[in-house]
Amino acid sequence: MRLTKIETFSIPEIGFVRVTDEMGNEGWGQVSTYQSDITSQVLHRQVAPHVLGVEFDPVTSQDDLFDRAWEKEHKFPGSYMCRAIGGVDTALWDLHGKVAGKPVAELLGGSPGTVRAYASSMKRDITPADEAERFRRLRGEFGFDAFKFRIGAEVGRNRDEWEGRTEEIIPTIARAIGEGATLLVDANSCYSPDRAIHYGKMLQDNGIVHYEEPCPYWELEQTAEVTAALEIDVTGGEQDCWLPTWRRMFELKAVNVAQPDVLYLGGIGRTLQVARMAQAAGLPVTPHAANLGLVTLFTMHLLRAIPNAGPYLEFSIEGADYYPWQYGLYRNDPYKVEGGTVEVTDAPGWGVEIAPDWLESASYAVSEVD
Repeated sequence: MRLTKIETFSIPEIGFVRVTDEMGNEGWGQVSTYQSDITSQVLHRQVAPHVLGVEFDPVTSQDDLFDRAWEKEHKFPGSYMCRAIGGVDTALWDLHGKVAGKPVAELLGGSPGTVRAYASSMKRDITPADEAERFRRLRGEFGFDAFKFRIGAEVGRNRDEWEGRTEEIIPTIARAIGEGATLLVDANSCYSPDRAIHYGKMLQDNGIVHYEEPCPYWELEQTAEVTAALEIDVTGGEQDCWLPTWRRMFELKAVNVAQPDVLYLGGIGRTLQVARMAQAAGLPVTPHAANLGLVTLFTMHLLRAIPNAGPYLEFSIEGADYYPWQYGLYRNDPYKVEGGTVEVTDAPGWGVEIAPDWLESASYAVSEVD
């Protein structure tokens, strides 16, 4: 097949991608959230010229198509290229699913069905008591039985969001929610190894099972030191888009759980590569999916297909006060939570339609075969 057109519809917070092949088939994907308007420019300038009009086999050489784009732009490794390639990759998977009449999960070797979700808090400016009350309400309303909250300050150099918050929130959440629920925390690169271990022992004592990104994520040796010292699962990888870094992460035994982000990493193809590396290392994959753009839907399909899927899907619980741009994106809601689960339907492709009104309001750009 050959791609003949790539279109982007973007605002700074999010950007959608539509691809068209030589037969007129279309598919929708998304570049990663945040600075998505810039990512769309990178896509048209540095990805589209290397993939438009190029013949490839969608089964055997789609990943190679994007690898060649990487090689052509070898002076520009890193996040923006990954975020841009991810937009085209995910749109192609939607196209393949629509042509085959199958959901992407099935194309990946899985099936439609439900996925257990954990309620993921993004907030640090919330008091421990208010967070506990929010979790209790969501448990009753939607049936969540797993919850993640934040400790420390984001990339905080051992500082807390305010003095004493972490010491208070850990036992507060454990007492309020712990019975019959799974509890997770995210430190977002806050701690040096000694402080990470200190708080890790506190987490263990309070029954928390998942300790995310305790040290600066780029300092793999620091994270490995924490992992070796604790019994709790130390997790990470959301920010990592360079495959050699993933190989090194597994060689160092730096984490117990791999957490790639489908769009930060560069799409489904590259995420499958990381999932296979994790499987070879004996590790589960619990991806990062921290907003209700399409990354959560992509992750739902992925988790229905890979053999080493972790026990739950990250599902943001933040509303319009935190993510106002999430609203009005879709014609059909792919994120209905019932009994603490969400569903991958049998609809072809990703099974979602982007709202025409939203597309009309976004900045538009197109690259086409001459």
